[in-house]
Amino acid sequence: MDSLVLTNRQLAMALKARRKSLGLTQVEAASRVGLLPKTVSAMESRPERASVESLFKYLSALDMEIYLHRKEETPNAGDGEW
Repeated sequence: MDSLVLTNRQLAMALKARRKSLGLTQVEAASRVGLLPKTVSAMESRPERASVESLFKYLSALDMEIYLHRKEETPNAGDGEW
């Protein structure tokens, strides 16, 4: 599953969708990598408040990774959330 994530909300939705596609509860996903269920819940609702370390742990639980690349020039590129 590839997802272009441009906003906090999109990140939250992508994480939750992936967890559900794996058939995991928040508790099960959290226990895979030593996170608290409340941390997983927070990442699926307010990911901007998560630590980078917690985000990478959660991505590992979901068998996901981050891929960074140069942003393509588009009109209104400065209008994004970040």
